[in-house]
Amino acid sequence: MLKGKNGILLILCLILLAQSPFVYGQSDEDKRQAYLEELRQLQEDPPSDDFVSFHDKTWLDWVERTGALPPNFEEIPSIPLLPDPLVIDEGGENVPVRTSAQWIQKRQWIKEQAKHILSGTFPPPPENITAKVLEKSVEDGVKIEMIELRFGENNKAKLTLELLTPPGEGPFPVFMTQWNHRGWAQIAVRRGYMGLVYAGADAKDDTREYLELWPDYDWSTLMTRAWGAHRAVDYLYTLDRVDRSKIAITGHSRNGKQSVFAGAYDDRITAVISSSGGTGGEIPYRYTDKRHSNEEIEFLVSRRTHWLHPRLRFYWGREHKMPIDQNSLLSLIAPNSLLLSSSIREGKAGGAPWAIEHNYQSLKEVYAFLDAPEKLGLRLRDGEHAVEARDIEAYLDWLDVQFDRTTTLDWVNEGVYNYSFDQWKELSGETVNPEDFPVIPADRPLRARNNGEEITSADEWQKQKEDIKEDISWLLGEEPAGVSASPIRRLTGRDDYLNSFISRPEVSNGRSRNIAPYNAMGDYLIGRLYYPTDAEGEMKTGEDGQLPVVIYLHRFSNTGFDATNLNALFEDILSEGMAVLAMDLIGFGTRIEEGTHFYERYPHWSKLGKMVTDTRAAVDALESFDFVDRDQIFLSGFALGGTVSLFTAALDDRIAGTAVSGAFTPLRDATEHVEGIKTYSHLHGLLPRLGFFAGEENRIPVDFSEILSSIAPRPLLVFTPELDRHADLENVEQSIKQARSIYEILDASPDLEFRSPHEFTGFSSSQQEHLVEWLNEISGLLEDD
Repeated sequence: MLKGKNGILLILCLILLAQSPFVYGQSDEDKRQAYLEELRQLQEDPPSDDFVSFHDKTWLDWVERTGALPPNFEEIPSIPLLPDPLVIDEGGENVPVRTSAQWIQKRQWIKEQAKHILSGTFPPPPENITAKVLEKSVEDGVKIEMIELRFGENNKAKLTLELLTPPGEGPFPVFMTQWNHRGWAQIAVRRGYMGLVYAGADAKDDTREYLELWPDYDWSTLMTRAWGAHRAVDYLYTLDRVDRSKIAITGHSRNGKQSVFAGAYDDRITAVISSSGGTGGEIPYRYTDKRHSNEEIEFLVSRRTHWLHPRLRFYWGREHKMPIDQNSLLSLIAPNSLLLSSSIREGKAGGAPWAIEHNYQSLKEVYAFLDAPEKLGLRLRDGEHAVEARDIEAYLDWLDVQFDRTTTLDWVNEGVYNYSFDQWKELSGETVNPEDFPVIPADRPLRARNNGEEITSADEWQKQKEDIKEDISWLLGEEPAGVSASPIRRLTGRDDYLNSFISRPEVSNGRSRNIAPYNAMGDYLIGRLYYPTDAEGEMKTGEDGQLPVVIYLHRFSNTGFDATNLNALFEDILSEGMAVLAMDLIGFGTRIEEGTHFYERYPHWSKLGKMVTDTRAAVDALESFDFVDRDQIFLSGFALGGTVSLFTAALDDRIAGTAVSGAFTPLRDATEHVEGIKTYSHLHGLLPRLGFFAGEENRIPVDFSEILSSIAPRPLLVFTPELDRHADLENVEQSIKQARSIYEILDASPDLEFRSPHEFTGFSSSQQEHLVEWLNEISGLLEDD
């Protein structure tokens, strides 16, 4: 019988195995069944009242009827970055697409994958389309026709069209859109386009019957609507007044998604505008998990059950295992014209300008390969999800340029991130030779840098810590000289007008007021302080008249510290007698444009360096208030916010405690399953200098094991979900082990807590509940001290 540590470890292992659906030695089918069971256990949203397919009421009904199973994710490659449409598998080897024949082959493969995962299969074009004019009239010279198309077996299928033909002889370019966008077509008619509105929208949907009429195909609702658009094109091709080379389709939100399907599967549609299509429109699925603030796969398939194919749900939480992504689907439209459009600050419905720009950059390579770079467009607006007449006029400006209908209009594709590592190297002129840095094995215990011996005392660690802080500062770049802000006089109601576009957290057990620019927080920043109130609505402090404060830093969210998933957390923190300070980090929320030209302005600094500086300025601001307990200022954050919290706490000893979720994966030994250093150097431009170590990561001067250790002996809580696809869990655990050795040296081992819940990427309610408990406990201990 095993006793002591070995026995305890065995019991823990058995408990973990019992909780996991996976068992060692499983067959391929058993593993796939286990993945399915895991999805069932982890699904977060309640079942929708809507249908999934013609045959199935729920997603589980579809699974049971079809016997569909997730892939064996262990056997398929991880693709953490966007898959390259211009790479093809030849004999098991990935090679660049260089010829037209290779592109045709790759294009067909993408179509097959897209049908399998995204749209479902659909029937071939019917050969018996008939058209009947139901109504016709003329208004101000515009010919208005209501037309009914009939097709399919016994002409049971129909599609209603409204055709708006401007005065003149033609042939006319065509502006196609869905029933609820008739107003868009009205503007197009004034611009000389034939407007075609078809009944493939929630307002009027003739295509829903197609699911029953063609039951052998597993198409989704948005695909049936796109197929309906194809039938409208069939009719257009019978009209001499139509310019076949100039047929455009557009739609907004879910209609943007279906417009993409329509253009991807029918080359006769020569221009596509996806207007705030969000996930399934302009945004890649890889950039839609809970690190971001848009529609993730689980949300779509549980709340919008029939829009996309139910098989897509298999990839929830494992988006990096998808063989294709939205850039792949959109590449099918090339070389026809394509415009990606969205608001930079719209919320969950669709905004994610950083993700859209990465999609755009990938597609630029495809359009360049096909000698059609001018046919790819990008338009990022501001505001909420809905569009206005000015947006439709801009869409028509772009179409006029694409269709050679103007000599006076110019079109410029403008992004708000515009970052690349190569561009930064050119701007900064910096070069780093990785071989000038020593190799540091990722699993090596922390050692003194002067003699390479393992650290065994607090004094030895203190010397090492100063070296580590210098290395952290080097990575963060050269902060320009500056001055401190003036003392803060009061909280204020003054706000940035851009906040009117953003849903901010609201609390029922307190109030929020701003630390606004003229009250001086850092370099003219705004922060929002949430604090508990008494029955009279006045600030409720402790017996000493002070409050602990948690600075909460947000994820990779275009809307900054938005209300999504934060209302309850902030209320819970306030209920424990603490305040919360939240602010937008540079490049996010109200500060998106501030980040656009950051590296032109500060080529030797870094965005992460600016974020750390701003966070430390927030600490300065809080310390100026008499009601703030200076000894109890905490940091917390998820994803990006967690990373900033760790860097800040490592450099600033005023931070009393730090709690993070999904904040890091070690960089020196990052596997092929994660983005690794490219998250910082290539994707988000947070730490450009890391890009010099690509391929030689073991020479990175400082990694998260040292950063975590530099926070010791102060309390630190780290969450890394077991199924977080952005983290190598074993490597994270190794970093925690290395940091714990320092906590032990400093007699503070209990103050480092690590948790790895069996969850996908995210900052779940259970994590947040534990965070609040941890804050309450740590705050109480500090008060006792």
